Amino acid sequence: MRSYPLYIIILLCLLILIIDVVTFYWLLSITQLIPFSFLKILIYIFFWLFTIGLISSIIFLKVNLNAFNPHRKQLITSWLYGLVISSLIPKFIFIIFSTIINITNTFLSDAVSLIVVALLGLFAGFLPFFIIVYSIFRALYRFKTHKVTIRFKKLENDLEGLKIVHISDLHLGSFNFRYHILDRAILTINELKPDFIFFTGDLVNNYAWELKGWSTVFKQLKATTGKFAVLGNHDYGDYSFWKSEKAKLTNQEILHYFFKKIDFKLLLNESELVKLKNTNIAIVGVENWGLPPFKQYGDLQKALHNVPKGVFKILLSHDPSHWSKEVLEETDIALTLSGHTHGMQAGISIKSKKWSPIKYKYKHWAGLYKVKQQYLYVNRGLGWLGYPGRLGMRPEITCITLKKK
Repeated sequence: MRSYPLYIIILLCLLILIIDVVTFYWLLSITQLIPFSFLKILIYIFFWLFTIGLISSIIFLKVNLNAFNPHRKQLITSWLYGLVISSLIPKFIFIIFSTIINITNTFLSDAVSLIVVALLGLFAGFLPFFIIVYSIFRALYRFKTHKVTIRFKKLENDLEGLKIVHISDLHLGSFNFRYHILDRAILTINELKPDFIFFTGDLVNNYAWELKGWSTVFKQLKATTGKFAVLGNHDYGDYSFWKSEKAKLTNQEILHYFFKKIDFKLLLNESELVKLKNTNIAIVGVENWGLPPFKQYGDLQKALHNVPKGVFKILLSHDPSHWSKEVLEETDIALTLSGHTHGMQAGISIKSKKWSPIKYKYKHWAGLYKVKQQYLYVNRGLGWLGYPGRLGMRPEITCITLKKK
């Protein structure tokens, strides 16, 4: 919440108050159906205690943000954000439905209209509430494996059937050192028996201390040929205040060393040629490259400097915006792997159809994209950030198999 100015926080609190006032107006009508006065009073007291408590907590956290240690601050902010979402959205839908139903039921008697408003309005409010609760307490760690086959016309025979596991956006600080949560994901990845494991950035939320204890977990990942990684925008510490530039640099060095500990090759605007039988494949990795306000540390030309033409190239680049700006039709990179968007952790995904509000910010935000013979795959992320839930966008493990067309 520190990244938001005070006036934004005040506007948020004002929005919460306005929505709760209107919600309470409809609640007064509905509680007419309750015959017990003391029960009505209890409902009213609970309603306003929750509102006052939520607004007070938001303001208190904003004013005293720097008094918390980074671990507690990160945890409290995320769950308070989840509480705001789970409160506002159901109430907003309840208001809309109650208003519409009341208008359309003008031809009914007052008693019947009141019952209709009460039943349908409450249903409209409670349904999204339970869905949001499900997204927080159940779907958040329901890892899903997306199996994708990509066919290339000029794929070398030695690369036929090459299996890649792609993971992204772990945001380990959000797991609060609950190492066991990723046990099933690690097991799933190893059972896929990949040739390569690629990680496309955002290992942490902000700080290297989030990595404490996680090396034991990630050392278990197995790939027959190699494991490679790049950094995401959250891995640079740019969203935190540092006592000195040296402190920030030390944070970076610890994070870089972590990849060595777990046997991942961290590619910092560089490439590595890997020989598979008699064929070379180039694994190209750039530092984070994003559209403003994200900083552009990535240097694709530097990463490609020593890569021979004609070699099959796979690019690891955290932000999918990079593909259309510098990769597509500007290079001969066959496959780009990205993350960053999380699929906004909310949306609709039914078979090949998908939708999320994030599509209005990112043209390429989840799944496979193709232009001629160049492909981009955007992973929905294995962890979470901000909103502590996933609704229709389950945490993803991607298994990509290369085939000859």
